[in-house]
Amino acid sequence: MADPRIIDVELDEHTIIWRNADIEQERRIAIFDLLEGNHFEPARDYPNGYAGPYRLTLRVEEGRLALDIAAESGELLETIIIGLTRFRRPIREYFAICDSYFQAIRQATPQQIETIDMARRAIHNDAAELLKDRLDGKIEVDFDTARRLFTLICVLHIKG
Repeated sequence: MADPRIIDVELDEHTIIWRNADIEQERRIAIFDLLEGNHFEPARDYPNGYAGPYRLTLRVEEGRLALDIAAESGELLETIIIGLTRFRRPIREYFAICDSYFQAIRQATPQQIETIDMARRAIHNDAAELLKDRLDGKIEVDFDTARRLFTLICVLHIKG
C-alpha cells in the first residue's frame, strides 16, 4: 500500500556551516511541521513496488541540491539532484527579509512587523512554487511540503 510521505528528514551536517538560536529554531519548526503533514511521492518505481514512507537527507554538493531518498528501512532508493542557480535570488531575498523581520520584532510597530511578515511569506511562497516546478516529473509534493523544504534548503545555505 502506498504511503507517499516523509517520516524522517536530515540535513547533511557537513553542509551546514554556521548556525545560531534563531536558525536552529527555524530548522526545528520546519522539520516538525514537515513530518506532521506532507505529501512526497517520487515519480520513479522502486523495487518490490515500494511507495513510501520515505527518509530524506538534504545536502548541497557542488552548488546543487541532492535529495537522498531512502525507504523506511534506511535503504537508499535514489538520489535526485537539482540545480540551485534559480534559487540563489530567492534564498538571498529570504535571508534579507528574515533579518529585517527579526530586527523589526525588537523595535518596530505591530503594523510594520505585519508588513515585513507579509513580504517574507510572499518570497517564501514564490520559492515554494519554484521548488515544485523544479521537482516536477521527479517528485510530487504539495505546496506546504515545498514551503518547508525551501526553509531547510535555506538552512543549508547559511554562512557565518
